[in-house]
Amino acid sequence: MRPVIGCLGAGRMGRGIAVVFAFAGHQVVVIDFKQREAEAFEALAAEARAEIRSTLEILSRIDLLAPELVATIADRVTIVPRQDAAAALPRCDVIFEGMPEILDLKQAALAEASRLAGERPIIASTTSTIMVDDLAGAIEHPGRFLNAHWLNPAYLVPLIELSPGKLTAAETTARMKALLEGIGKVPVICAPRPGFIVPRIQSLAMNEAARLVEEGVASAEDIDKAVIYGFGFRFAVLGLLEFIDWGGGDILHHASRYLVDALGDSRYAAPEIIATNMREGRIGMKTGQGFMNYDGVDQAAYREKRLAAFASALRAMGLARDPVA
Repeated sequence: MRPVIGCLGAGRMGRGIAVVFAFAGHQVVVIDFKQREAEAFEALAAEARAEIRSTLEILSRIDLLAPELVATIADRVTIVPRQDAAAALPRCDVIFEGMPEILDLKQAALAEASRLAGERPIIASTTSTIMVDDLAGAIEHPGRFLNAHWLNPAYLVPLIELSPGKLTAAETTARMKALLEGIGKVPVICAPRPGFIVPRIQSLAMNEAARLVEEGVASAEDIDKAVIYGFGFRFAVLGLLEFIDWGGGDILHHASRYLVDALGDSRYAAPEIIATNMREGRIGMKTGQGFMNYDGVDQAAYREKRLAAFASALRAMGLARDPVA
């Protein structure tokens, strides 16, 4: 029996998560946790159902779903008003809170939901801007609570950032990780720090791209081409830290010093961990250790595997070309 999933909040995040779990065969109940008149709720529920079905139809048109399954999957999602929460929440095995990013509102919703649900369900907030320990105090039995940050569109992006807090039980994190892996997602664990992983990295990259336009370095179109066909192309195969190891941390060290001097801006400086790794001989693949450990790794086979992934990406982008004989 697959776990029943609850989505607290009927907005974009709740609808997206509902699609993900319904697609994977789960029954999903979406609770509109805002108090509304019956007519207003019916309008919202109709809009949510239409969006869920529309999303599934798009997935069908892009060959991720057989058209005849759209109705079956859509029917796995039930949308209920706040007054039905007391009956709906105890049926759920896992509840994802997706209320607006307002601390007091989230705390109030989580307090009421955890009380109504009873102590059995795991509860996760989908926020990346409010830390788990700032919300856990609102939860009855907080050992079953953690943050689970989904990236939009939730039904396509594999990554989910899990952030357990001081009170989160290890079993809760393990069960959530197993649940997400079971539906084809890729969960990662991160400490409760503002921005988690992806928002911190992408905010720096997006701001730098905007700054390049501001400084007249290149057009917006060419900057985005550079990201898609260079930056993004490489980092879709090699992670950022793996890429440092691939070339060597010493290259990043010297390149960073050059940019600091040439542009007169300390934001390009490498963090201390790069210098520490260099001093300790952890430069990357060429020394057998960097951010990753390559001891015992067949580096020739490893490189060829990564190059094969690059070739697959080239073919997917329509950029692979036959050689001239």
